[in-house]
Amino acid sequence: MSKLKQLNLKGHLLTAISYLIPIVCGAGFLIAIGMGFGGTAQGSLVQGEFSIWDALATMGGAGLGLLPVVIATGISYSIAGKPGIAPGFIIGLTANAIGAGFIGGILGGFLSGFLAVALIKHINVPKWAKGLMPTLIVPFFTSIIGGLIMVYVIGIPIAAFTSLLTTALNSLGTSSLLVFGGVVGLLSGVDFGGPINKTVFAFVLTMQAEGINGPITALQLVNTATPIGFGLSFFIAKLFGKNIYTRSEVETLKSAVPMGVINIVEGVIPIVMNDIVRCVTAVAIGGAAGGAVTMVLGADATVPFGGVLMLPTMSQPWTGAVAILVNVLVTGVALALLKKNVKEDEQIEVEEEDIDLDDIKII
Repeated sequence: MSKLKQLNLKGHLLTAISYLIPIVCGAGFLIAIGMGFGGTAQGSLVQGEFSIWDALATMGGAGLGLLPVVIATGISYSIAGKPGIAPGFIIGLTANAIGAGFIGGILGGFLSGFLAVALIKHINVPKWAKGLMPTLIVPFFTSIIGGLIMVYVIGIPIAAFTSLLTTALNSLGTSSLLVFGGVVGLLSGVDFGGPINKTVFAFVLTMQAEGINGPITALQLVNTATPIGFGLSFFIAKLFGKNIYTRSEVETLKSAVPMGVINIVEGVIPIVMNDIVRCVTAVAIGGAAGGAVTMVLGADATVPFGGVLMLPTMSQPWTGAVAILVNVLVTGVALALLKKNVKEDEQIEVEEEDIDLDDIKII
């Protein structure tokens, strides 16, 4: 068990996901905007036969299509440093080519990274060839060995497992969807974009790669609804005669809520840190409700990011809107009920003392 911990598998995966998320965000916004205005992702853009919205959707689709390559490269780089980049990229492309998808990309990244480290440690070369190790010898041998393992060893069981998982998720009944969506929503919301959220993100992104859009839609709608729920709780608490936020927290909400609309949940973290237990509890309740509604109604965004911009990419946009609304309402009510009333003296901000420029002396 200690040797397994030393491998730091989770750490390397989370590092790679942190590299992956900006690409998901950029590509997700491109395809969301393009499809929102009627564009379609095309295999190739023929001059004179596409609109600007087709171009945006195609650019975003191309970026999302390379996510297995990105995750493989990120993991390999996290493990082996620069010598792991090229083999991670090539083995990730190989995983894409054989249909191993996101799971294949993850396993390919670990394979190429540890292979590269093993070659660096155990291959002895003359002094004149040491400069070729990170640029030629390690990438070449890692790529050819890892690529062949991916094609002839890993590919078949990954494809079988993915097919089995896809079939199982597609066959879930309403009650099972309710539970599954609730679990995804709860785990997505409890750490506000942290390790748990990223781990769930890796799983649901794998499902989307196989054409199952519900789980990742649940995760992203929870991220979208959570900051908005914090904003709504301010007004609901007022109806109950409570002041649940300090003045500085109210100022934080003014930026956190708009950030949530475009799926950036981290804006509420300063507020959460002031009352962790109650905030996390409320968000978990709201996330579970929102995730369950998302799965039961069949909200199916085709992009893994974008906040409300995801809605036009759904086959039935109203399902996503309802899921967000439920999540926002439940989160808002839960926060208004759970958070304590803030006293007047806690709302008074201490102003910084003005600097008198006349007191500054230059010697």
